[in-house]
Amino acid sequence: MRSKISNSVLSAAILVALLSGCGGDAPPEEQAAQPAGEAPAEQAAPPAAAEEGENRSRELRRRLMDSTAQQEEWVPELVANPGESVADLLRRAGEARAAGRLEQGENNALSLYMTVLEQEPNNAEATAAIDGIVADLVARGEQTFTQGRFNEASRIAQAVSRVRPDNDAVKAFKAKVDAGREIALLLAEAQRLAAAGRTVAPQGDNALAIYRDILQNDPNNTAAQQGIAKLESDLIAQAMTAAERGDYEASDRLLAEAGQIRPGSQAVQNASARIVEMRGNRTAPLIAQANEAIDAKEFDRAAEVIAQIEQVSAQAQGIDELRQKLENARSYSAMRPGQVVVDSLSGGGRGPEMVVLPIGSFTMGSPSGEADRKSNEGPTRTVNIAKAIAMARTEITVNQFRAFVRSAGYTPTSTRNNRSTIYDERAGQMGERGGVTWESDHAGNPADGNMPVVHVSWTDAKSYANWLASQSGQTYRLPSEAEFEYAMRAGGQTRYWWGEEEPDRVVANLTGERDRSASGRNWVNSFDNYGDGYWGAAPVGSFETNRFGLHDMGGNVSEWVEDCWHENYQRAPSDGSAWVNEGCNRRVIRGASWASAPDQARSAFRLTAGEGTTNARLGFRVVREL
Repeated sequence: MRSKISNSVLSAAILVALLSGCGGDAPPEEQAAQPAGEAPAEQAAPPAAAEEGENRSRELRRRLMDSTAQQEEWVPELVANPGESVADLLRRAGEARAAGRLEQGENNALSLYMTVLEQEPNNAEATAAIDGIVADLVARGEQTFTQGRFNEASRIAQAVSRVRPDNDAVKAFKAKVDAGREIALLLAEAQRLAAAGRTVAPQGDNALAIYRDILQNDPNNTAAQQGIAKLESDLIAQAMTAAERGDYEASDRLLAEAGQIRPGSQAVQNASARIVEMRGNRTAPLIAQANEAIDAKEFDRAAEVIAQIEQVSAQAQGIDELRQKLENARSYSAMRPGQVVVDSLSGGGRGPEMVVLPIGSFTMGSPSGEADRKSNEGPTRTVNIAKAIAMARTEITVNQFRAFVRSAGYTPTSTRNNRSTIYDERAGQMGERGGVTWESDHAGNPADGNMPVVHVSWTDAKSYANWLASQSGQTYRLPSEAEFEYAMRAGGQTRYWWGEEEPDRVVANLTGERDRSASGRNWVNSFDNYGDGYWGAAPVGSFETNRFGLHDMGGNVSEWVEDCWHENYQRAPSDGSAWVNEGCNRRVIRGASWASAPDQARSAFRLTAGEGTTNARLGFRVVREL
């Protein structure tokens, strides 16, 4: 009898060794509790191909069959002492049962009761006791099986099957244990795959897939449930470790894998929230560094820091604003399109309101089919305004020009000449008259301070811009012709800045059919059924702005620009800069005035005059480089 028990132990050891070769050095019930990812180092790496995975599955089943064939059934150890009575055997059996020695070790209850039956096959007490022990063992075996302690469950199944092979509960339990041998092998394989990093991939050949297959057939299998929980917890821990060392790509990948194990898992959600918080904490000092770099105009360094922020947290609060700030700083000196800039002047007071223009490109000039087109308006060409500027919101006013004259001690052209061209109400036409200066209006009368300054030459306008630059420490100048047309069109390409047709609303100070002079005169050539209420210039800003936020770009007074006059745009710069030739004495005038014919209000219309010309229809505005 002792030799048979030894053989049974040996058989169990063989099964343990077999399973150890598939997944570790511990018995299956111990492997089920072993943390996933902690398998011995000597395990081989998993095959990459699906065919190799199938071959491995067949090998596991072959070993399972071999191990089953090698196992021997449980055999009772008959332990009757010489001269011992049945009553003595029953007493000892009852004591063993009470002590819990049901089927293991010498003098176990099951062996003693079976010894009784060897002597008295019909002994009712022994038969009833054996039935009770078998029921207890089946219950214990079910528990150990559910807990994943497969070896113990297998041993119990062998014992009860030997004693009561026809018992329905025994047969059901043995069938479950037989199936459990394959589950044990699968559990070992799942651990091996998890240790090799094949947690959720490749599809069909990973630890998670095996655990799920087990639970599909045995939903209460504790080992598989614990295995799945361990897969998730290990991946979460690895994700947290990766995040702590700043490897957020790996952290995101590992957390995504963890999320596949138990979709909607609160543990994964909590880990994700912790990592987001961790990344947010790391972005705060980086955002401060980026802002410092932008403010210091170290744009390349700022871009590098922003790239670091994006690696840490692409969703970081304020990162979009930071990107925009860098873009604006590079293009607009930390300003933004549409922003109004007003510089303080060293001599006191403030400069004109300047509107930051968006950088962009447009087609300069008029197309060949445009009505009233002039030959000097082409050929059309694409101009790229790549350098950001701010342009005066309105024409320069009489008050603004007066501050310059007083501060600089400047003598304007009209003051030196003591004459300029005005509108003569009695004659009904423009004419030159003495005693007219930049302080006069279109008719030669004293001008209000908020009126656009007229009777100024190109030289006067240029001098004002230079004075602003010296007073503010910024670069002020006259706009180039390309900049002026770009600002007038404000993103459009229509015949007029407001559209293709004559205005159907009051848009600017233009010549209109309903306009009347002080003595009741009207325009011979004007926009039909249009009236804006002014004969002569209007106070600056009296009419709506264009899309760039600028007033009076195509109306009120025409304006000087920097460029020398050229008969067409052949060989003209395409970067928006002024086209200037050394020694030129004629400059370009852009934009319609209160007295311009409708064809002169077109976006592409241009005129020329000598640098010393003064006129009641001619003023200017400035730009500031950013």
